[in-house]
Amino acid sequence: MSSILQKVAPIGEARDREILKDAATYVYEQRPEGDVLAHLFFPEKQTTEPRPVILFFHGGFWDSPTPTQFVPHCLHFAGRGAVAVAAETRTLARHGTGPLEAIEDARDLIRWLRHNADTFNLDPNKITVGGAGGGAFLALLATMPKAKDLPPVDGFDCFPQALVLFSTLINTATKGAAADRFPDFKTAKRLSPTNLIRRKLPPMLFFHGKADRITPFEEVEKFRRRMRWRGNSCEIIDFVRADHSFFNFNVSHKNFEQTIATADKFLVDRGLLPPDVSSDID
Repeated sequence: MSSILQKVAPIGEARDREILKDAATYVYEQRPEGDVLAHLFFPEKQTTEPRPVILFFHGGFWDSPTPTQFVPHCLHFAGRGAVAVAAETRTLARHGTGPLEAIEDARDLIRWLRHNADTFNLDPNKITVGGAGGGAFLALLATMPKAKDLPPVDGFDCFPQALVLFSTLINTATKGAAADRFPDFKTAKRLSPTNLIRRKLPPMLFFHGKADRITPFEEVEKFRRRMRWRGNSCEIIDFVRADHSFFNFNVSHKNFEQTIATADKFLVDRGLLPPDVSSDID
């Protein structure tokens, strides 16, 4: 695993640079296809106590880098005392890669954060991973495989303490647009979250629109039932007539506020975020 801590300037178009101006950007892996970046948002208030981490993987089915998708979420949670991370992984447009490389990057980023916990004053035992669509899929693939299939690297594992997921790609075990991005259907089926459900998984919170045409709501509901049958904590907050992008800040400010407030409370209740004494949330 790379131990690179080289700080680099935010990349991308002028809009992305402006949106990411409050982030500290680091190379977390040097791949043959190029550097892979993470954009870290730190709380303004200094503390000697290690801080929780909330990491977000953007959507887009691993095609193009869009790390700005979760900047509004990162700003909220940095304001709540967490170190929030807008992640990049290798993508088709930039690196000529597919989901397998993105899965590898997602796992290595979580390990990298634990490896550098002292440097960034992070609590390695309070890592929440979130994402949207294919990014939510990456979060699940860093969580659901058994420990024997995801051994530690340099002493650091990639299993988070909780997941907060939006419009999640939950099933690559049926042929379709998502499964077609894998090298073959056998691999897509093997890595489908629907085939990785087991006991003793961390708590998961799903936000999903009932009009989502990319991942039908019924698939996520079936996933929740199977998770609970195995004794896991799994919640779905559904949004009537909402499509795949309903939660984004630039799509619906109302839905953004509702989802982020619910996610905040979810993490507070599980000791992964400090209570907000100024909040009106019960």
